[in-house]
Amino acid sequence: MKVRVGFGWDIHRLVEGRRLVLGGVDIPFPKGLLGHSDGDALAHAVIDALLGALALGDIGTHFPPTDPRYKDADSMLLLGQVVHMLHSRGWRVGSLDTVIIAERPVLHPFLDAMRQNLANSLGVAPQQISVKAKTAEGLGPIGQQEAICAYAVVLLEEQG
Repeated sequence: MKVRVGFGWDIHRLVEGRRLVLGGVDIPFPKGLLGHSDGDALAHAVIDALLGALALGDIGTHFPPTDPRYKDADSMLLLGQVVHMLHSRGWRVGSLDTVIIAERPVLHPFLDAMRQNLANSLGVAPQQISVKAKTAEGLGPIGQQEAICAYAVVLLEEQG
């Protein structure tokens, strides 16, 4: 069986007047992630990991922030488009490991819903997906609650 590995990372600034969306889950919080789309850093990291494994560039190549079609776009729908690219090239997700780094809000209550959303979008069982949350221990812009970032590593398997 052929396999490929991809790595993704994304960061967005926290600002007032935006909703906080991670892994397609709306999280009650007074600030949200600034971005051309909905700013879903977790979905963006997963998209970049998939595109990287396919050697197809990054999220900005396929969904440029200068394109008005993606203004306030639902990042889970963008993820669905990338999954279509993946399947049309003969690949499927074997496993996905992610981590979100945020000082606040506490994300633990939302992790299972994020995991399920990602599994649904990727067309795999939730057991193939890991979503973890960590803090920055008060360090840097994430620790100062100015931003949230996410990392993703994906293992792709050739279909067939």
